[in-house]
Amino acid sequence: MSLNDPNWGRGGNRGPQGPGGGNQGPPDLDELWRNFNRRLSEIFRRRGRGAGDEPPRGPSNGRAIGGGAGALILLVLGVWLASGFYIVVEGTRGVVLTFGKFSQETLPGLRWRLPWPIQSNEIVNLSQVRTLEVGYRNNVRTKVLKESLMLTDDENIIDLQFAVQYVVKDAQAFTFNVRRPDESAMQIAETAMREVIGKNRMDAILYETQVDIANKARDLMQAIHDRYNTGIQISAVTLQNAQPPEQVQAAFDDAVKAGQDRERQKNEGQAYANDVIPRARGTASRLQQESEGYKQRVIANAEGDASRFRQVLTEYSRRRR
Repeated sequence: MSLNDPNWGRGGNRGPQGPGGGNQGPPDLDELWRNFNRRLSEIFRRRGRGAGDEPPRGPSNGRAIGGGAGALILLVLGVWLASGFYIVVEGTRGVVLTFGKFSQETLPGLRWRLPWPIQSNEIVNLSQVRTLEVGYRNNVRTKVLKESLMLTDDENIIDLQFAVQYVVKDAQAFTFNVRRPDESAMQIAETAMREVIGKNRMDAILYETQVDIANKARDLMQAIHDRYNTGIQISAVTLQNAQPPEQVQAAFDDAVKAGQDRERQKNEGQAYANDVIPRARGTASRLQQESEGYKQRVIANAEGDASRFRQVLTEYSRRRR
């Protein structure tokens, strides 16, 4: 059929084979438009703007429209009430807020609250071990100098990286008492470690008391968290790396080497003294004993000669008489 045919688009029983033919023509566009407007008028109860036809009004039609609106309202209400269901998995706690204010804390399981905007909920994981990296990110070689450079008790600067592990012990305090709990935990960790480092000498930090420093820092962090009631429990503090700043690393190595050379020479001198002094003392003791023997021998000889001289003198005096 040609598009110029005046019967195109008007449907009916006319077609290529005439009235009552086997093939139906395309639908009547005007009739479709009138039906669409009539349905809109039925829904919104107003006169349609189609071809002038007005849908019939009556008691049955009003009841149908009212029933449809009621079903729609019930459906929306049901969906709104169903949105209040939420699931709290094992190891977490649910925190329910009523108009933004804490209402209750819920245990694991399927829970229901009043839908938004009356109530809302937040899920807080209590079993997750959270980690803070202070002075570095992901790798100790990726340093954050503004966090890692610290002043020691002997006025030296040390480059220190450490990690803090913690868990949430109080969901309500963790949610409401601190606005940004992770950032607060980072600041508390850095503050506590700076205080502990500031009370220790650099040599002790580098070579002696790292485990003791980590334990003291952990206890101080926990005390600060308890003071502010952040709901955080510190699990462990681990020192990842402690060294002088890279800018003075060469000079520090020279100073350490000089100190080691001094200790080595001191030990060598002490070993030499430990070898010479006992031998000198032994020689002195032997000489003293030899001199004492010589003294006794000379005295004995002298006394013997004197005794013999007295006897000779006595005998000589008797003969002269």
